[in-house]
Amino acid sequence: MRPALAIALLALAAAACRPAPDPAALRASPQVASVEADAAGWPSYGGQASSTKYSALDQINLKSVRNLRVAWTWHSGEIAPGSADVDVTVGEMTPIYANARLYGCTPFGRAVALDPASGRELWSFDPHKPRSGNMYHENYCRGVAYWQADSAEARAQTCGKRILYAAQNAVLHALDADTGRACTGFGAGGHVDLAALDYKGEGKPANTSPPAVWGNVVALGTAVQDNMYRNSLDGIVRGFDVVTGKEVWNWNPIPDDLSAVTGAANAWAPLSVDAKRGWLFLPTGSASWDTLGVNRIGRIPDANAVVALDMRTGRKVWSYQTVHHDLWDYDLPAAPTLATIDHRGRPVEAVIQGTKTGNIFVLDRQTGQPLFPVKERPVPRSDMPGEQAALTQPMPVLPRPVTSQLLKADDAWGLLWFDTAACRTRIRQLRNEGPFTPPGIRGSLLHPSFLGGTNWGGVAYDPTTGLAVVNSSNLAASVRLVPRAKFDAKRDLHPGVSYYEMQGSPYVMLREVLMSPLGAPCNPPPWGQLTAIDMKTGLTRWQVPFGRLQLSTGLLTPTSWGAPNQGGPIVTRGGLVFIGASLDSQLRAFDIQTGRQVWNAPVPAPATATPMTFRHSDGRQYVVVSAGGHGGFGTRLSDAMVAFTLP
Repeated sequence: MRPALAIALLALAAAACRPAPDPAALRASPQVASVEADAAGWPSYGGQASSTKYSALDQINLKSVRNLRVAWTWHSGEIAPGSADVDVTVGEMTPIYANARLYGCTPFGRAVALDPASGRELWSFDPHKPRSGNMYHENYCRGVAYWQADSAEARAQTCGKRILYAAQNAVLHALDADTGRACTGFGAGGHVDLAALDYKGEGKPANTSPPAVWGNVVALGTAVQDNMYRNSLDGIVRGFDVVTGKEVWNWNPIPDDLSAVTGAANAWAPLSVDAKRGWLFLPTGSASWDTLGVNRIGRIPDANAVVALDMRTGRKVWSYQTVHHDLWDYDLPAAPTLATIDHRGRPVEAVIQGTKTGNIFVLDRQTGQPLFPVKERPVPRSDMPGEQAALTQPMPVLPRPVTSQLLKADDAWGLLWFDTAACRTRIRQLRNEGPFTPPGIRGSLLHPSFLGGTNWGGVAYDPTTGLAVVNSSNLAASVRLVPRAKFDAKRDLHPGVSYYEMQGSPYVMLREVLMSPLGAPCNPPPWGQLTAIDMKTGLTRWQVPFGRLQLSTGLLTPTSWGAPNQGGPIVTRGGLVFIGASLDSQLRAFDIQTGRQVWNAPVPAPATATPMTFRHSDGRQYVVVSAGGHGGFGTRLSDAMVAFTLP
């Protein structure tokens, strides 16, 4: 008999002998609720429920990191460059470590459990989600969540320990963490079909990030088609009973009087939980449409906001808006980082929020008020008929933006003189009045671009140094609203231009990253950076470029130019920052005190995912990263997840 088959049969036999679950006994373990205080494991997508992406492990440290070696590589078997039948694959998954196993998911939506020491696959659950027709025509899954019952007796029952995750097609699954079999008492045979619930608008929901768990509630937001429909699906966040799958509460960021004419303001990014308060922290996005707001002139205070909800009831505790009347697709893209910082000589529980604009907001976790000054600064007016752009936008005085926010035509960059001249001409053709220049028919400069600034990788926080670490991209883009009657696909669409339908409006939207004829970004490097901010003062401790980019000319850029990136950093008590993210197929480690790179290793494809670290029962610390590449960016692709450890 094949070993894998034998293992599977043994697992099934063990499951058959276990008692059926008693719903009354299945109550959340307080150990899970308090894992924020024990950062030696990685039980949540962001390390802890607080999304600090911090580990207290220090076996791998500044002295020993140079000895890191590959321990194992696991292959999902799922690679797709994109076709009519199968969307491209994207590797963005961060596994979790719980129940002495690694748990994760694959681009095609399988949930898997691995042996942490060897990478051997222990079980796999396939929900058979569609492989084509997915949002953005991509196959990906960012991660899963873990829950366990309170008592050892309850945990020994079938589904006393659970893996919860939502596939891209908006189906929430609950699986037995030991066997991978569906928890049949949850929803309809082990799943809840979110698409069957009322989201009050047009389109279909999708899920791009793992759910959050606290107590006996699992909560999740959705991704929606906010550039397709005027009245897109509302960004309703829902909480479900983790045992029965019954909906416990829901919360809608769209005011009742606007729900018929707009939608979205959804939380598509990962979520965070304050385990002590039982509060859920959301990063919400723009209302629909992203770049035209004539249908939503009324205030939507919970769009583009950090929102705190009571996890028990879904009641809003507070909300802080980071962009007023968004016209730029400046969604909050990352989980709020919940950290205790030294502020004015006393410890303060804070929320640190990265943004696509490059601004970093630091808020009091109890009240939602800024801990560092934020000024409302005047911004340009819109020239679109019926549009009323916000008169001001909130701009933190500290911390300083982690990326450039101003690009003049004279700043245009290129590899050669004619390359620079072409970029200068393109920038001069666009309306460009600084940050928050509204989109229009002429075309406007968007800097930072719709990719950020920061993106879903978010901010990592090291409590031993008080440093918050964040990666960012530095690119410029154009956005143009073309009258539908004048749109000509042959003339207006070319490689690099993204087209958005904006149904119900007299316009279509076109946008693209500004690139030179020789394939370099039109703004000066660095194009990707890693920044450390001292949370005691709000000042930047260091900022370094990272990553290399292979241009269309074949030139591999120098490290000093940096590179656009997707994914995020983690920080450890060993004095290290680990990050993949860049498109050059490397995992890197930096000295958290200085920003000096101290280690790097090649991986099979770009690690456009956030790494994680854990200590297993064998006493060894491991660093693990998914290295599947990004089919949407046209990078090299792989199906690999790679684990590193010391010899």
